[in-house]
Amino acid sequence: MLGKRRKKTDLPAVCAVIVAAGSSRRMGGENKLLLEIDGVPVLARTLSAFQKCAAIRDIVLVCREQDIMPYTELAKAFSIDKLCTVTRGGESVLAGITAAPENAVLVAVHDGARPLVSEAVITEAVTTAAEYGAAAPVVPVKDSIKRIKDGNIAADVARDTLAAVQTPQVFRKDLLRRALTSAAERGYSFTDDCAAVESLGTIVKATHGSYQNIKITTPEDILVAEALLTREDK
Repeated sequence: MLGKRRKKTDLPAVCAVIVAAGSSRRMGGENKLLLEIDGVPVLARTLSAFQKCAAIRDIVLVCREQDIMPYTELAKAFSIDKLCTVTRGGESVLAGITAAPENAVLVAVHDGARPLVSEAVITEAVTTAAEYGAAAPVVPVKDSIKRIKDGNIAADVARDTLAAVQTPQVFRKDLLRRALTSAAERGYSFTDDCAAVESLGTIVKATHGSYQNIKITTPEDILVAEALLTREDK
């Protein structure tokens, strides 16, 4: 499914677009991005991962209007000096692309609720997108998968043909802008940015993800993230 890991080479300017405009409904109303994992807010961990990654030049944060000030203060508190803009969402990713520096050739779109993403995962996706125009990290599916019809198991689905996609999903900025604009004009809604780009006929290359790159969605995920960090520290 995946090719060999590529070494980092000279890269074009890359802007990370961190999407943090969700409503945290499954957290019982608490803002999950401000919840702490081992004493550090989720969003601070996410921003720090891109701050430390040498492949990333700039960061744009997209959020709800009421979160602009607290998120800006949080970024200052954790010395995220790559952060160039905090902008109000709407069509979140498109808003982030619009706010990205003009010289950005690639955009790395990442979910603010994935705080444990590693530099290796980010860098491989960026390097591959620099060569092919579009890339996203994936991990093989562990469970047996069934196709369901009318409430019944209808067939097995070959597990070796399936993968769970993660972020950052990295694209040429002009390509992703065109894909999202086209989707909006046609009234299409896609599950992720890869699907929007694929709708233009562009192939998205699969890169190595990590089972540690989890998305914080429910309170249990905080406990899982802390356990993963504890294991990493040993």
